[in-house]
Amino acid sequence: MRSIRLLKRQLVYIIPALMLMASLGLRLENPQFLQVFQLKLFDLYNQLHPREYQPVPVATLDLDDETLSRSGLQWPWPRSKLADMLARLFNAGAKVVAFDVVFAEPDRTSPRQALSIWLNQPALDMDKLSPAARAFSKPIIDSIPDHDDAFANIIGQIRDAAKDHGVIAGVVLTNELSKNLPAVKAGYAINGDNPLPFLNNFGGAVVNLPAIEAAASGIGSFNLAPESDGIIRRVPTFLRVGKQLYPSLSLEALRVYQGASTYILKSSGANLEESFGENTGLNHVKVGRLEIPVDGHGRFWVHFGKSNPDRVIPLWKVFEDDFDPALVAGKILFFGTSAAGLKDLRTHPLDPAAAGVDVHVQTTEQIMSGHFMERPDWADGMEKLFILVIGLVLILLTPRFGAMPGASISLGTAVGAAAMSWYLYTDKLLLVDPIYPGIAVVAIYLSSSAILYLQTEAERERVRGAFSQYLSPALVEQLAQEPDRLRLGGESRTMSFLFCDVRGFTSISESFKSNPQGLTRLINRFLTPLTDAILARRGTIDKYMGDCIMAFWNAPMEDLEHPQHACESALVMFEELEQLNQDLAAEAQEKGEEHKPLNVGVGINTGDCVVGNMGSEQRFDYSVLGDAVNLAARLEGQSKNYGVGIVIGEDTEAAVSDDFATLELDLIAVKGKAEAVRIHTILGRKDMLQQQDFLALKAQHDAMLGAYRQQDWTKARELLKECRSADGSFGELYDMYDERIEFYAENPPDTEWDGVFVATTK
Repeated sequence: MRSIRLLKRQLVYIIPALMLMASLGLRLENPQFLQVFQLKLFDLYNQLHPREYQPVPVATLDLDDETLSRSGLQWPWPRSKLADMLARLFNAGAKVVAFDVVFAEPDRTSPRQALSIWLNQPALDMDKLSPAARAFSKPIIDSIPDHDDAFANIIGQIRDAAKDHGVIAGVVLTNELSKNLPAVKAGYAINGDNPLPFLNNFGGAVVNLPAIEAAASGIGSFNLAPESDGIIRRVPTFLRVGKQLYPSLSLEALRVYQGASTYILKSSGANLEESFGENTGLNHVKVGRLEIPVDGHGRFWVHFGKSNPDRVIPLWKVFEDDFDPALVAGKILFFGTSAAGLKDLRTHPLDPAAAGVDVHVQTTEQIMSGHFMERPDWADGMEKLFILVIGLVLILLTPRFGAMPGASISLGTAVGAAAMSWYLYTDKLLLVDPIYPGIAVVAIYLSSSAILYLQTEAERERVRGAFSQYLSPALVEQLAQEPDRLRLGGESRTMSFLFCDVRGFTSISESFKSNPQGLTRLINRFLTPLTDAILARRGTIDKYMGDCIMAFWNAPMEDLEHPQHACESALVMFEELEQLNQDLAAEAQEKGEEHKPLNVGVGINTGDCVVGNMGSEQRFDYSVLGDAVNLAARLEGQSKNYGVGIVIGEDTEAAVSDDFATLELDLIAVKGKAEAVRIHTILGRKDMLQQQDFLALKAQHDAMLGAYRQQDWTKARELLKECRSADGSFGELYDMYDERIEFYAENPPDTEWDGVFVATTK
């Protein structure tokens, strides 16, 4: 049993520790759906803080809708038109032109191709012609110009003109097996572990015509690798077909631009690259003087910027007579299209329908400006360590300080992780994920708080079970919420107090002399409805003393209308007692027994007291102490002497005079007190205040008391007779005043007498 209790206490540490282990396991597993959340967060970062445009010698040659309209030609254009374009560009000083298209098939607009189409055969077979036809046709066919040859020829001229000038032919790698693979225009060296297992592998490629491929200064893949949600965030720097590596279009353009001949691929295990003995793939790619950080799969994070007209040259301008060479001089130009009809549209964080060539341009722009956004190798380890450390802190601190401080720590940690992630992104261009740490913090806090809540609720249930039979529901609930209140001490408050006692209880007890169980049942039946009347009006039962009830209001819960609630409870108690007497009378009649009705007297007073836990360290009760409490008990005792059911003190009457119909009884110094107090009784609720009978009685009654205190005995007698005739329910009260008037008429009091009656009994 002891071990079970110990285990229950330790659950507040065990369960959160299991959640910490689960969070670390989730981070190690890194499921796809959480990767998407992580990437979406990085998208938000990019949208909130896009890359600023930096002027570098890179631009798009945009085959836009206006260019197509101005040219009057459909795409694909004749290669002769493209050859003219290249001549214009390089004559104007362009350094590199990279094509985001593949010239895989012969130009159908070329005269040779047109002639073969006209003759309905693939090509002229000279051997099958007659000697005369052969002699006539060969010089004619040889003299027909070929657009592909013209295009390839000018590409070759550009290549031969300078080492750092050239045309990059684009290729697309496919998963279909093919024997025709792109030519390799550059060498590469691997520094470190073999990165091939980490690079995307393809089965074949769609390549350019042999003449174009041979003339090109470089061959680059324009494959883009969208994430699982179709959004481009990272672009590959290298892809492979089997063991052969192929650079991206951007990298190949940068290589030719710098006149370099070789790529250097740095991977895990390379000099100055710490990998802790594991092959984690690529980490850097070097082309010429540019070193580019990449992830293990050779992908480069693109920090997209907003669209800027300075990086786009509409292609139609190249063919204008007033074309400005400064637009292209010294630049890398990517030929691509934004025309909607050509459908080369891609999605990235800043644009759901961007031209595909824009991704290559922004990638090259970043590399040339040295603007590298990356998710460093140490990010995974740092995130796991953060989860472990903050998880242990929460596990240890939450049970010690409680759920609210734990919530503050958890919220602060989650906000801190997000703030640090944002700072590293905006200031250091580092992508660090706050999502996994946030998940771990929430899971650990919720589990710890849930255990604390269940344990607290169990403790509260024990408190409720222990005290619900003795205290009001309000007090029990407060003790359940604040167990610390179960200690010695008190506080000063203004409260209302009620004492209720059964009149003639001794004679009732004697009738049950041979049946004590019957007396107990009777008392329980009597106390239950009266107790309900008190508790239903926010009262607290202080104690039962045999047939007597002591209750109070405005503690432990604040009650701004405590005098009204005390008085209303008293009226309801008499209503419940009337119903109980009817039930008891009916039961006695059935049994042929004598029925002795239950009558009670109630005393109510309002005043200052000390309320709290009174007693010893071993045993204490929540109770009240003060003169106002004692006066309430004395007022209950006076109810019989004045022949009324309820007697209230003057402070109570002052508080409830607008809500209840009250009548002054006397100015009395109760036993044990030298100071006199005005006492009143309650006749009814607020509706009685406007009734003429009550108003008339109150006026006559007050006038009688005035004459009595002025020692005008004759007038007092006359007014007393009028009061008797106005209301016969105060016979005992008026009999008492008759006796006093007769006594004082024969034994006049001192001239300084103010009407105070000194009580000699409780």
